[in-house]
Amino acid sequence: MTKIEQKLNTGTISMEIDNGDWKPEDLFAFAERKNPKRSFLFVSKILGKHIPVAPSIMRKSYKYLAEKINPINTDGVLFIGMAETAIGLAGGVFEEASKKFTNSMLITTTRHPVDSELIGEFKEEHSHATDHLIYKPINNTESNDFFSKYRTLILIDDESTTGKTFINLIDSLFNKGILSKTNINEIIAVTITDWSRNRLQKLNSTGINITNVSLMTGDWKWQASSSAILPQMPNVNTSSAGEADLSKTQDWGRLGVVKYDNKQWIDKFNAKKNERILVLGTGEFLYPAFKAAEKMEKQGANVVFSSTTRSPISTGLGIKSSLSFTDNYGLSIPNFCYNISHQYFDRIILCTETNPSFIDIELIKNLKTFSNSVEILYYE
Repeated sequence: MTKIEQKLNTGTISMEIDNGDWKPEDLFAFAERKNPKRSFLFVSKILGKHIPVAPSIMRKSYKYLAEKINPINTDGVLFIGMAETAIGLAGGVFEEASKKFTNSMLITTTRHPVDSELIGEFKEEHSHATDHLIYKPINNTESNDFFSKYRTLILIDDESTTGKTFINLIDSLFNKGILSKTNINEIIAVTITDWSRNRLQKLNSTGINITNVSLMTGDWKWQASSSAILPQMPNVNTSSAGEADLSKTQDWGRLGVVKYDNKQWIDKFNAKKNERILVLGTGEFLYPAFKAAEKMEKQGANVVFSSTTRSPISTGLGIKSSLSFTDNYGLSIPNFCYNISHQYFDRIILCTETNPSFIDIELIKNLKTFSNSVEILYYE
């Protein structure tokens, strides 16, 4: 057992972390959210969202988690990944774990409406963006009993602190009849870090057994400072359609994916040995960008992967630097990019599912201050 205590501006977080194969300092750092509902944050060092990380390290975590996923029934496995932060993680875990299963599919929740039937929605109360939408997968002309063929439900998020978000998702799926207790006989909750202890099972009202899979487990206590001034949160809580159209190539999550086939996209990316390259995903568009970064790392380049995000975080502790700009979905909300502007890269490749004209010119100008080359590649 490892004990950690970190004092923040708004209080003190105390943790008890179970011994395991991964060290706390390799998995996460502390930071402060600009969010009065929950002002502390565990910033993942291997997620590729707020801290740039080598694709090989991300892939290692995908394989490690996939090996620990061993459902009773391997035929009919439905994966659901959580927007925004865990969509890349969900893609990687699905790609690795689905090798062991038949009839498996990944769906990711989203905050961007798409051209399909909305079949579910739920809240993530503590989040800076509370709404999650779930759409019916494309290329499925069957009625809503399409989901009846699944026996195992695997939910993927970057972390679980209370288990409440998973429960909200589970309740939405079963209460609205998307999934049935007569079909699903097991639920597996997959996270990088699991701080929920037994809270998830205690909150579960379905009667279906829930198993937790993670790289690290532990518990936490938050002692708020009575004199602290709570942070002001910018308004990023929207799930409306923006002015920018999404790419028609929705083959990586929101509308369901059975197998990744990104060869035409991946072929666009090449690197020289020892080039310092930053690949940036944008918002929810993560896994195809990660796959491109992974290819260039295998070519011998010094590649790290990160992403833009709508998550407002204060600089300090795990956040060394921050860029602020307007989102590329045409929603006119603030977006951010962390821990890149204090570094230097030979090339920065920005990957987007919206037309490049919606990339904020201020972001491009800022990126050019610490790189010789800034490229924008549109997924179409």
